[in-house]
Amino acid sequence: MTGPGRLAKAVVDRALALLGLVALSPILVALACIVRLSSGRPVLFRQQRPGLRGRPFELIKFRTMLGGAGPDATRLTTTGRFLRSTSLDELPELWNVLRGDMSLVGPRPLLMQYLTRYSPRQARRHEVKPGITGWAQVNGRNALGWDEKFELDVWYVENWSVWLDACILGRTFWQVLRRQGISREGQATMTEFMGSSEQVARQDGPSS
Repeated sequence: MTGPGRLAKAVVDRALALLGLVALSPILVALACIVRLSSGRPVLFRQQRPGLRGRPFELIKFRTMLGGAGPDATRLTTTGRFLRSTSLDELPELWNVLRGDMSLVGPRPLLMQYLTRYSPRQARRHEVKPGITGWAQVNGRNALGWDEKFELDVWYVENWSVWLDACILGRTFWQVLRRQGISREGQATMTEFMGSSEQVARQDGPSS
């Protein structure tokens, strides 16, 4: 992505994020009240995530899980399951976009510990700001394996255009309405990424 393209994308992102926060403010307040009444405090989930070039920022979204230890499937609340299935838990990330930490469209921000586990090609996903939605999200979302998802992320980095972003945003609305790809079969959330298949193969050594 060229300098002018990056600047134009940032201007559009912040303008649309501000418009979205204003227009959706009644919904955001209502959702905050629902989370507070059903799950208690805190209403928002905050976590350090890697942004552009891997620099950390604090991502915010509506809390969907109870605190403490235990599998994700048992900590996911009824309200949280609904918020995730409708992607409403992601709406507070519009604030991250307005702050300049994220973009509306880009690879999803994952966990800080994944940074050392990417292959050089997979690490290219951090050449752009992370997004609320992305090319991988409209092509399978969490039903994809990690290697498939990262390949789609890199394809987006290599083929970015204003038209591509517009197409992804349009397809995102359709994907949310259909509620497809929310999770892999039999899993409440994505399993932890332990490294690319190539890295795992090198660590295991040649098969006998």
